[in-house]
Amino acid sequence: MTVLVTAASKHGSTFEIAGAIARALDRHGVQTELRNIDEVRKLDGFDAVVLGSAVYMGHWLEPARKFVERHGEELAERKTWLFSSGPVEVRHAPKEAEAVCDVDEIVAATKAAEHRLFAGKLDKSVLSFPERAAIRAVGAREGDHRDWDEIESWAGEIAAQVT
Repeated sequence: MTVLVTAASKHGSTFEIAGAIARALDRHGVQTELRNIDEVRKLDGFDAVVLGSAVYMGHWLEPARKFVERHGEELAERKTWLFSSGPVEVRHAPKEAEAVCDVDEIVAATKAAEHRLFAGKLDKSVLSFPERAAIRAVGAREGDHRDWDEIESWAGEIAAQVT
């Protein structure tokens, strides 16, 4: 069993979550490949997929949405888990995650086993002027709000299902 872990990440923090998931799966004895979403051309050789995206203004990033458009049928044929990163500081139960980010169609297209929403990281120094304005408008606090224990635990749940 080989699991592909990939994510669309605008400033890198979502890909760091993907990396943490891949390392946790490896520690649980699951053969894992971590790849940048732009480098994945085929899903041949992968028995399962963990796919994530940063969330901006309630939506997955375009590279992740395009990935699902290209590979949706293949993802639906494999065990697939989805995760979203952001908004910062917000914690929701898995069933409430779809209300925070618009992933209903992505979950349906991939027949995902689960979609999990994780808090994100906000570093204003890497943001563009429009991004800083949007962050100011919603009053988000700067900082790393990711819960690494929660991420590790979720990866353990995935490992238990694929081994």
